Amino acid sequence: MKKKYFKSIVLGLATVALASCSDVADEITSIVYNRNFSPTSVEAKVRNRTNIELSWNLGDGVTNYNVEVYANDSLTFAGSPVKSFSVSPDEVPVLIKGLEGETQYSFRVQATDGNSSRDSKWSSAYAKTEAEQIFKNVAEEDIKGSSVTLRWTAGEKAATIVLTPGDIVYNVTDDDIAAGAATITGLTPETEYKALLKSATGKTRGTITFKTGIDLAETDILVKAGADIAAAIKDAPEGYRLIVEPGEYGIATEEAAFGGSITISKQLTIKGLRQNEHPVIKGRFKVEAPFAVDQVTLDGTGTDGGQCFDFTAEGEVESLSVTNSEVKNYTKGFFYINKAVLVNTITIDGNIISNIECDGGDLFDCRKGGYNKFDLKNNTIYNSAKGRDFVRMDDASGSISATPVITIDHNTIVGACNDAGKRILYVRFVGNTIRFTNNIVANSVGNFSNQAKTAVPTFDNNIYFEAAGYVTSGANANALFVDGEGTILDPQFADAANGNFTIGNDNVKDKKAGDPRWY
Repeated sequence: MKKKYFKSIVLGLATVALASCSDVADEITSIVYNRNFSPTSVEAKVRNRTNIELSWNLGDGVTNYNVEVYANDSLTFAGSPVKSFSVSPDEVPVLIKGLEGETQYSFRVQATDGNSSRDSKWSSAYAKTEAEQIFKNVAEEDIKGSSVTLRWTAGEKAATIVLTPGDIVYNVTDDDIAAGAATITGLTPETEYKALLKSATGKTRGTITFKTGIDLAETDILVKAGADIAAAIKDAPEGYRLIVEPGEYGIATEEAAFGGSITISKQLTIKGLRQNEHPVIKGRFKVEAPFAVDQVTLDGTGTDGGQCFDFTAEGEVESLSVTNSEVKNYTKGFFYINKAVLVNTITIDGNIISNIECDGGDLFDCRKGGYNKFDLKNNTIYNSAKGRDFVRMDDASGSISATPVITIDHNTIVGACNDAGKRILYVRFVGNTIRFTNNIVANSVGNFSNQAKTAVPTFDNNIYFEAAGYVTSGANANALFVDGEGTILDPQFADAANGNFTIGNDNVKDKKAGDPRWY
């Protein structure tokens, strides 16, 4: 009984197999569904403040996509769309322009092949546009000590300009709108202001920051173009500021007729008179007292080959500050601490640093001394320290008491430490703490550190390009650690060879990493 049943099953399967092989006309070669599949992975990204880049995965057999845009909406798609159009597959991703700033939009996409009965179901995404920007850059001649003229596209309507600090509200007139300009008075000299151009509905139409100019105070000395800058430094009283007109100045010594060195033995500030036309000072500084440089170009051409800033006396120095300046063409490095000196705070912020060869030294070089706080922020550093270390801090804790906190944030660093054995963080002073955040590191085969005393930094939102040793384990055999959360992306610099690091990659712009001047 069981044998007969088994034979029947085998015979039936064989019959089916023969029928399948012999009936070629019934073979399935394609499947036609009743309707198109809905688009997948729909994504909306803000581009250039008020444009939206809409993308999705393409489907087989789709000839067009219907797109609808709804304003002030969160995927409810109520009312009528503010925009509706169709695009072909080769037009995806699509850039949607002409949207209003500071507005949440919903987008939906439908696949079609010309037969409306087969249109897919809608797929959706949403995004909020950023504030508009119709302000023009503030021109140097429009900035005074206690007033500013702000300009925007003539004819574009606005209701108010709000300035902070101070919560100053300026009511825009019809004449202002026609001219695309408004002059605001009653400001405080040398103050960083943020201005918001607002519409009648309260939405932002423009945002700009500027710093008011200088009104000379009793403790300011105006240095005229062509003056002897070394004599001005020597003659300035303690705590004064030298406000330097545009021009070229040289610090002379017996060793170098133009571009020598001078000792800063008292608290002093050197500040350029204008924000966008810096004085050029060729020379070096031996720092023995609190020293600040702002809005100045420092050029090492013709100097004796030393660092720009050299701490030359033992003891304590409260601060060194270099801001909104350019530092270039020094042979050995940016600063050098090779005495038993404690610098409380070193601030290097908003500068362009280039062509510092580091022949005989490292870029930010601390050997026999120490510091408590080193802030390196918002700088572009290129063609420097190519074969040397970036931040060097030897362990001088036997003679100096310091608690080093190193913060490296929002810098664009290109070509430094371009040697497998060189380090961005050659830090050996005990008890160091390091933050390395929002930076772009490009064109470097070096590593972060091979030193056990270097604290593993707090990493966040860093981008690396052609710099695998900093982000990929095993890419550099010398590396003790890497930034495991770092992103590998090409910034697509506009013209790196000529110092233009404007970012062309939208994905890098989205992350807001690197020196903010290049966004």
